[in-house]
Amino acid sequence: MRASAAPPDILAPLALVERDRGAMRLATVDRLAAAAGVVPGMTLADARARLPELVSLPHDPAADAALVDWLAEGADRYTPMVEARGAALLLDVTGCLHRHTSEAALADEMVARLARLGFTALPAFADTPDAALALAVHQCASVADLPVTALAATPETHTALRRAGLLTIGALARRQRAALAARFGPAVVQALAQLTGEIDVHIVPRRMPAPIGAERRFAAPLTSSEAALKVIESLAVRVGIDLAAAGQGGRSFAVALFRSDGHVDRLSVETAAPTRDARVLVRLLRERIGALADPLDPGFGYDLIRLDVPVTAPLGEAQLNIAGGSLAEAEVGALVDRLVARLGRGRVRRLVAADSHIPEQAAFDLPIADGASEAGAWAPAPPGEPCWRPVKLFDPPQPIDVVAEVPDGPPRRFFWRRRSHDVVASEGPERIAAEWWRRPRGTGLTRDYFRVEDGDGRRYWLFRHGLYGTEKPVPAWFIHGVFA
Repeated sequence: MRASAAPPDILAPLALVERDRGAMRLATVDRLAAAAGVVPGMTLADARARLPELVSLPHDPAADAALVDWLAEGADRYTPMVEARGAALLLDVTGCLHRHTSEAALADEMVARLARLGFTALPAFADTPDAALALAVHQCASVADLPVTALAATPETHTALRRAGLLTIGALARRQRAALAARFGPAVVQALAQLTGEIDVHIVPRRMPAPIGAERRFAAPLTSSEAALKVIESLAVRVGIDLAAAGQGGRSFAVALFRSDGHVDRLSVETAAPTRDARVLVRLLRERIGALADPLDPGFGYDLIRLDVPVTAPLGEAQLNIAGGSLAEAEVGALVDRLVARLGRGRVRRLVAADSHIPEQAAFDLPIADGASEAGAWAPAPPGEPCWRPVKLFDPPQPIDVVAEVPDGPPRRFFWRRRSHDVVASEGPERIAAEWWRRPRGTGLTRDYFRVEDGDGRRYWLFRHGLYGTEKPVPAWFIHGVFA
């Protein structure tokens, strides 16, 4: 209905259908259809025979999951601990009731907000996620009153429990656990313990709560993006005070703007170095907003804005221009931050050294916002020393045909990309053994690398894969890189 695939004012019974083994079956039904005896799993022909006015639409599970995720985004306004499970939202509101007088007041606000969006909500509170979900589905007052069908068990187990006279969870909980496990299996005891709270079960949140954050709510929603940025700047000042008290700086900042219609706009920026400067954050957010394909749309207005700092790093007090070079480093860091905010975190990268002597595994690139350690950062060869590695490496190395004077000698001519290259100068070999300690049988082929120059003055990095006679009868040749 929200996608305009069906009129929003359907008064007839409604069912969603899907194809199952050649037959159209009901995937889910509304209350009118359920009251008429139509249940999920029934074929569409049987349902129409029982209820001729039944309206059927194709079932789209992916769209349903996307809709639940959209609702879960809006539920972040109550608690960061939100899990979407099927058609249900599980919220851990421990410590989040300070804005409401009671759990009932929180539930009333959530139900009213969902009703404005066109949804019917069935809230329930319990000590465990499984119990809360079961109470909401079966609309019972307590866990003891739940039917045994609330257990996460097979239909055969439910039938066996009812035949044994165990109709409710309360009756089941009064039985000895050993006897239940012996008769119905340990899975029943496990599910019962999760319902009654004997096992401490937590939800799996969609995103982990940030260690430091601040938020502001508005009685009258903000309808201007510029006003929202002013609020974000004030929140950044509050967050900076908390960061300074902890001796930390933010490496990543996440902004959530909750609209009154349930939509949530999210922005995130990262910095190359820890910071707690509110002006820097607002400048980066402006860069990020300017790079968005779809500009921010306040719609009916933002009624809640939250700023979180999910990633922090130690940040001490420093003076510029005293130790020397700190001002230039700050300017470079600011440039990197602007590039990342405008182009995206994956577009600005840095090289990191790896613990391997294999050329293609000796370094890898990471987003520069991930942070770099002095020991792991890649650096070129010291001044005055030759650069033994080419600027550009091929991944993977490209095979070539080589002509050599002697089998284990340097190449004299090689064919690459349908072109012949005559070698006028060569240097090598540089022998690199295989990482035998990482291989199951301790084997591998040796590489002999040569730096060669062709008649046009172009320089290449070639290697022979394997030793003649001892490792391979006829080793293969590859081109691994091109020098600048």
